[in-house]
Amino acid sequence: MAEKRTREAYILDRLARDGSLSVSALSRDLGVSEVTVRANLRDLEGRGLLSRTHGGAQASSFQSVLERQRHHAAQKEHIAQAAAALVTDGDSIMVEAGTTTAAVIRHLTGRTGVQVVTNSTLAFAAARLNPALRLLLTGGQFHAESESLVGYGALRTIADFNVRRAFIGTDGFTAERGLTTQFADGADVIRAMHARAEETWLLADSSKYGRAGFVTVLPLPELTGVITDAAIGEESADALRGAGIQVVLA
Repeated sequence: MAEKRTREAYILDRLARDGSLSVSALSRDLGVSEVTVRANLRDLEGRGLLSRTHGGAQASSFQSVLERQRHHAAQKEHIAQAAAALVTDGDSIMVEAGTTTAAVIRHLTGRTGVQVVTNSTLAFAAARLNPALRLLLTGGQFHAESESLVGYGALRTIADFNVRRAFIGTDGFTAERGLTTQFADGADVIRAMHARAEETWLLADSSKYGRAGFVTVLPLPELTGVITDAAIGEESADALRGAGIQVVLA
């Protein structure tokens, strides 16, 4: 059993990094037969942790989230830490789904009485470990690719609360096009949180700058500010400031 768990951990770790694998390569790397590899893949697929393909496997939606967590990990941690520094005891915040936004929760250790409204299951997983936080997880339909709750239930919950700050993410942003995303239901959640918050802060590493997703979410002037990393460059940072928002380089 231990050997099987070791093989499964190796397979999931490789998928998180590479996205797809072949049965023959896994058989060679693990030193077991292709029959054994296929059995492992079948078990993992049954638990929703990957999708089998002809001759191998590819990452499931959940593994894609784990993969995104590894991209620009150091920058995301610094951005999340800078965002958490804005939160004080007794504060009220909303945290939208995303790998960087979810990381904010881990940096709230030591705060007391902070009320958190979130549609992110990643944020929920972190928040439940901190008994000092007052956590409210929205309802809604689960969207596996973004580890989020969306739709009518989520929007209805968000509309019932007022907070001091909302921390949101994006698939891409520019000074001209503002915030954009590939996911329309996620855009609705961001707009809803923005409408209930006194301040809205975009948390996005510099790799997101210059990208344009399918759906326009918000124009930049509607934000309070953006927290990003220094690799964005002064010229781009000045363009963002020219849109009338604060720029924090973490």
